[in-house]
Amino acid sequence: MAGKWKNNPAGSTNSYRGDVLRVLGALKVATADQIQRIGAPHLSFRHAGKKTPSEQKQARTASHTGALSDLRKHGLSENGGSTDTGEALRNLTLKGLEAASYELRRPVAEMGSTARGAGSSGASHPMAVNETAIALLRPKPDLDKLADDPADVRAAAQAAVDEPAGIGTIASYWTEAPLPATGTWNTPGKGGAQADIVLTAPQDGVPLLFIEVDNCHESAEELADQLEKYARFFRRRIKDTDGRERPMWRTRWTAPEDRFGDEPHPPVLLVFNRLGDRNSNRTIPRLRELTRHLWAGERYEDHHLVPWRQVTVRVAWSPAARASARRVVRGWG
Repeated sequence: MAGKWKNNPAGSTNSYRGDVLRVLGALKVATADQIQRIGAPHLSFRHAGKKTPSEQKQARTASHTGALSDLRKHGLSENGGSTDTGEALRNLTLKGLEAASYELRRPVAEMGSTARGAGSSGASHPMAVNETAIALLRPKPDLDKLADDPADVRAAAQAAVDEPAGIGTIASYWTEAPLPATGTWNTPGKGGAQADIVLTAPQDGVPLLFIEVDNCHESAEELADQLEKYARFFRRRIKDTDGRERPMWRTRWTAPEDRFGDEPHPPVLLVFNRLGDRNSNRTIPRLRELTRHLWAGERYEDHHLVPWRQVTVRVAWSPAARASARRVVRGWG
């Protein structure tokens, strides 16, 4: 026991440290609250008797806060500034990303950056990305861990379990994923995009989905430029390990082919978070005009409309992204 406390003075367990590594490995930067809601959602139903919401949050996140402290002692995590509301942000070090790669069963080369400095300006966009991921995940509490809790706590948790299921697990999500138009995966060149979220959950009918989150700060022209970069990436072909030329995205991610082969590219879900000053209801019609050449089908001699699309786009409002994510890929799986 003495050795345990010496190594992990905050008293954290392997389970909670694993939660931290998996969540930060996937999302790059997050608060203890977000880590807890994803990694141990059953804790959200405890401590309801605390006097204030602040005290409730402190109690339910205490285990993961301890895990963060112990991981920081080992050089795996670090403090990354704070949100606009004053919550502490956490991210992994390079050593922590390597540890997280084992938890997520993901190659180290695909883990991305440490997100150091993301909290220097409040991290409003990373927080919106995280909340979109949580809305899609819909983490369910483990009822067995609440077996000894009061009846009202178990009833509330049961109600959450009975709600519609989410999509995938935290290991299904990739954030800040480079989409190189030139260069390589590890050294992208100019002109490429960076996906806010890449979701791979074939077990839930979503084999591959790219997600962009906008806090209503960007104009239709800026969003259209981002989708043009997606189209450029989707068109790019490189030689695979067998010497055959394939779309670059298929050398990292998989998705079923339909009768059009590789041409119907992976869909992009555009999620608006109504935070900024721009009116998204006005942005969308203009965006539709600017990007019609990317998503509209083509008429052929037999007058059939064939969807040789460069980008398939669907718009959703956060947190209603979950249902849209399922609809946008209904042609797959």
